[in-house]
Amino acid sequence: QFKMDLLHSNGVLIIQHLQKDYRAYQDFLNFMSHVGDPRNIFSIYFPLWFQLNQVVGTKMIWVAVIGDWFNLIFKWILFGHRPYWWVQETMIYPNQSSPCLEQFPITCETGPGSPSGHAMGSSCVWYVMVTAALSYTVGWKDKSAVTLHRLTWSFLWTIFWIIQISVCISRVFIATHFPHQVILGVFAGMLVAEVFEHAPAIQTASLRMYIKINLFLFIFALGFYLVLKFLDIDLLWSVPKAKKWCANPDWINIDTTPFAGLVRNLGALFGLGLGIHSEMFITSCKGKNSCKKSFRLLCVAVSLATLQLYNFVKIPTHTEYLFYILSFCKSAAMPLTVVALVPYCVHLFMRTTEKKLN
Repeated sequence: QFKMDLLHSNGVLIIQHLQKDYRAYQDFLNFMSHVGDPRNIFSIYFPLWFQLNQVVGTKMIWVAVIGDWFNLIFKWILFGHRPYWWVQETMIYPNQSSPCLEQFPITCETGPGSPSGHAMGSSCVWYVMVTAALSYTVGWKDKSAVTLHRLTWSFLWTIFWIIQISVCISRVFIATHFPHQVILGVFAGMLVAEVFEHAPAIQTASLRMYIKINLFLFIFALGFYLVLKFLDIDLLWSVPKAKKWCANPDWINIDTTPFAGLVRNLGALFGLGLGIHSEMFITSCKGKNSCKKSFRLLCVAVSLATLQLYNFVKIPTHTEYLFYILSFCKSAAMPLTVVALVPYCVHLFMRTTEKKLN
């Protein structure tokens, strides 16, 4: 406990330093925190990559969902505090002189803090994107191409680490994570992504397999929660702390609770499975139009535009169970839209246009 308190107190010093000396970069750091938000995987990264490369897009959803599931289990096991409430409750500071940490509208996450979900989600999805981009250059043989591959490798991994470090600093800056929590999140995310680099079976998974995986992830997490609750261990211990010490009650969002993330991810995985095995997907993405660049680019543009409309769909939060059900449905609708609905509509539009021209 002494070592952990020492780690936390050193982390508080780093947070104070960042909040004092990086004030001019506050808007940029807040933006980078949004960049690392796992929800961007489903609304931005996935629709872009799936239409350009279905193998990479599919892998991205699997990595994001399984990675976030492991993040939830680790959070429940590690019982990590968040800085904005830890400084208010710790007894290590003399004469009750707790350090003053500034809070922001995105500070008051309600789940445990270790490992960082933003850092883990960002590192795993960017790892997938970088390795996918490099796979196009790895087969080049001539000397100039090899040199270009090495330059590309250096450039992309430099971008990767700049983004991860920026996301980590932003999460520490807003006092929602300690430094060791974001570092753990980055390497855990990379590990999950690397494992899926050697798991080709996800590309041929049946709809039944998608449903089985969904049920396993849900039952395991719920069972883990109920068993520990029976042993008088409350895995939702962090929620009342967040509500108590958040500077503004309006900053508390049910969407940051542990089960909200679980439901969101299970919905996304189910929607992907449903979309890939739908007739609309087979007709559009496996037909003759699927090879046309115009078809893919149009699908990217329409998918990104359509998914932004989902942000205007506000799920009622007054009833927790209703929120979880509607969140699952909304999350399932997003990949279903990208994989099946949008390509099918674009396919019909292009076919109608071709008939008119002929």
